[in-house]
Amino acid sequence: MEDWLIWFLAAIALMVAEMFTAGFWLACLSVGALAAGITALIPGLGAATQGIIFAVSSLLSMAGLRPRLMHYFQLGPGERVRTGVDALLGKTGIVTERIEPRSGKGRVKVDGEDWRGESADATVIEPGTPVTIIQVDGTTLMVEKEL
Repeated sequence: MEDWLIWFLAAIALMVAEMFTAGFWLACLSVGALAAGITALIPGLGAATQGIIFAVSSLLSMAGLRPRLMHYFQLGPGERVRTGVDALLGKTGIVTERIEPRSGKGRVKVDGEDWRGESADATVIEPGTPVTIIQVDGTTLMVEKEL
């Protein structure tokens, strides 16, 4: 099997493995494997050169790409990417239908989606008010007014 094919398959396998882990470490190694695979396509460059390119590009992506990805996904050290309804926690929404304290039901728009909203502190929240999502209970967002 050709060297470049091995590197490209390794890059794909590392990227797939990254989907099941946190921290973007394997994604950086995938970038290194991709760079080594491209290097392997250049005639006359042997395995040692490919290994050096893999190591250097992996380290560079760990120093340059990984912090940007962590910042983009707003992750702290050891924190995982939040998905699904958990990704709504802490986001800001706008009340579209008055939230009553007794019935507790109203409507909130978050990222272009309309959700049922309920006041966490049992206060009236008028339409147009920015709110923060503090809890998700099924399809109902527990919200509080932004300060």
